[in-house]
Amino acid sequence: MKSYNEIIRELREDNDLTQSTIADYLKTTQQVYSRYEQGINEMPIRHLVALCKFYHVSADYILGLSDKR
Repeated sequence: MKSYNEIIRELREDNDLTQSTIADYLKTTQQVYSRYEQGINEMPIRHLVALCKFYHVSADYILGLSDKR
């Protein structure tokens, strides 16, 4: 089972986006977003919700609880 940090990195890379682009969308810094992808920082719920809307996927998908986007 993949961790959410692996999944958010894959979603970003599959869409040919930079960490800075996603960080700007989340209104945070690239460094903070990078720490989410590395699993150093826990991602706040508001960022999880924002990423679900951005990528049009469920929270269960990002959290690794479902294979269904």
